[in-house]
Amino acid sequence: MTTSFASTEVGEAQRRFAMSNAPLMPKATAVWLVDNTALTFDQVADFTKMHPLEVRAIADGDAAQGIKGMDPISNGQLTREEIERGERDQNYRLKLQESKVVLPSAAKKKGPRYTPVSRRHERPSAILWLVRNHPELKDAQIMRLVGTTKTTIASVRDRTHWNASTLTPMDPVTLGLCSQIELDFEVQRAAKEKPTTTVYGGATLLPASETTRKDELDDQPIERHDDLNVDAVFAKLKTIGGKKPDDDEE
Repeated sequence: MTTSFASTEVGEAQRRFAMSNAPLMPKATAVWLVDNTALTFDQVADFTKMHPLEVRAIADGDAAQGIKGMDPISNGQLTREEIERGERDQNYRLKLQESKVVLPSAAKKKGPRYTPVSRRHERPSAILWLVRNHPELKDAQIMRLVGTTKTTIASVRDRTHWNASTLTPMDPVTLGLCSQIELDFEVQRAAKEKPTTTVYGGATLLPASETTRKDELDDQPIERHDDLNVDAVFAKLKTIGGKKPDDDEE
């Protein structure tokens, strides 16, 4: 287990230094070049991606004390001809040799996330936390985050898990089963796929099209009764005043 971890770290270091076009262990390489070649400080600094003042400090003994120099020729990062060419021309910049050993890139494996044995008993608690706090997550998303199966997720949802009575919801990020970035990504992805529901927010003002609309009754003409019977109106008034129509005739 330790050997595999160390080899992985070495491979990652080689990849980073290859991408930055710098030698492996640049300070140790600078110590060796200062002690064993006639290259200038600028040439050594350019090759090791260090500052010229730091290379000068190494030459003066003020820096890198106790660091053993590493020969870039023995590990295939430089050739003797390249160093001699740089010693003849101070303006020449050394070129890092390409590694003859090509490490194959690790292919991504499809399937559930690998969970260490020491963390596997905590997965049901993480599933319960995700189900309660993020019900919008699908089973496939929970499988990617926690590294479990649909059967386990269904048993936690239905409370049919063998340890359902003692399960306590726990954040998978706190448990180390996934990172916060991965959790946020899945939550945002589920939120985009889930349709939004409109919530009643109280009474609002009517739109201008409703308040300025003319009713149909406003357009209809008002009926006017011009043909009134004047004699009948006066006869009615006289009756109300206590006089009969026959009295007027006398």
